[in-house]
Amino acid sequence: MDKFIIRGGINLKGRVNVSGAKNAALAIMPACLLHSGVNRLENIPEVNDIFTMMKLMTHLGVKVDYEKGGLVIDASEIKSQEAPYEHVKKMRASVYVLGPLLSRYGYAKVSLPGGCAWGPRPINLHLEAMKKLGAEIDIENGYIIARSKRLNGAHIHFDISSVGATGNALLAATLAKGTTKISNAAIEPEITSLAEFLVKMGARITGIGTNQLEIEGVNELKASDFRIIPDRIEAGTLLIAAAITNGSIELEMEYPQYIDAVTSKLEDSGLKLLYQNNILSFNANNYMPQSVDVLTAIYPGFPTDMQAQWTALMTLGNSTATITDSIYQDRFKHVPELNRLGARIEIIRNSAVVKGVKKLTGAKVMSTDLRASASLVLAGLAAEGETEILRIYHLDRGYQKIEEKLKKLGADIQRVPTSEF
Repeated sequence: MDKFIIRGGINLKGRVNVSGAKNAALAIMPACLLHSGVNRLENIPEVNDIFTMMKLMTHLGVKVDYEKGGLVIDASEIKSQEAPYEHVKKMRASVYVLGPLLSRYGYAKVSLPGGCAWGPRPINLHLEAMKKLGAEIDIENGYIIARSKRLNGAHIHFDISSVGATGNALLAATLAKGTTKISNAAIEPEITSLAEFLVKMGARITGIGTNQLEIEGVNELKASDFRIIPDRIEAGTLLIAAAITNGSIELEMEYPQYIDAVTSKLEDSGLKLLYQNNILSFNANNYMPQSVDVLTAIYPGFPTDMQAQWTALMTLGNSTATITDSIYQDRFKHVPELNRLGARIEIIRNSAVVKGVKKLTGAKVMSTDLRASASLVLAGLAAEGETEILRIYHLDRGYQKIEEKLKKLGADIQRVPTSEF
């Protein structure tokens, strides 16, 4: 197990690129289960969640090779339709194999998923979508067991817009007989990207990018090459790293509209951003963050996955900011750790009330989940003295060598082994 040692107070400066979006890749990789052939995926991030999905797919009999930042996936000889607990417990995205296995083989046995230890995130929407398509669903000994001779098109309406459930419904409906309509579908870029990949494979999908999707089932798909979109959460995190340290950054990124909600708030806080030739940049040399309230919302609103990072920035705000998470009610485990660094944050129901302070001071803190970990790194970069961050394995789930990118910007950050159990 490793930890980070950060010596803060350095103005980060320089140019870095944004890695591929792990959440997009984790939906697209299982899509390759839908046909017998070889797909090539480019711009795959080197993060632990990707390696976990690779292990799960290998267990199913898929040949998965990592080559030069991409994956070659051959699902010609799938040997198993069971996704066991030892793989699925590590991340919730493993449940994405449910729809493809059920649709192609008429059977899937998938362990109930795991992932970050916060928030009630039930998978009932996934299961109800499969039932709508004609599957029989049982829960036995911690496993989802789904059966169907062939799925049939249906109208699926989600009472709550869900990225995971929309993705699974898309995957399942692609080979279903007839037409499926999904209303109140998620419109996150990762879902749009999944739909675009399925279309390249031969799926018939209309309404892509809207909350009304229509899928006309096909009998088979074909192999395709595809490039994973940039990770909008990594992009937002790197921008705040430069902002919180009064630095300057040139961020290489396509599709800047994916983070409009974040860049708009950064501008509200006093920064002037420029986007030109796929470079998003700003100079925060004389920047003192204006305290700006945030309410998280489904896309295109402010992402819940950026809530902790925004909280870190607001610790140095000029007054008081209220950060409210409307997606998850208890996603504030980073707050006590930020307070250890000198922040003044109070939790009131599902809001963090942040009173800006003049400075943060280094201390030993502990990561609790992926995005909470990122907020501690950001605060440590701005804090005076040394910050020690334990349990950074959470970060490795979703950020590709984040310390290397920060070093490229001039940060004094070291990954060192720890004897912590």
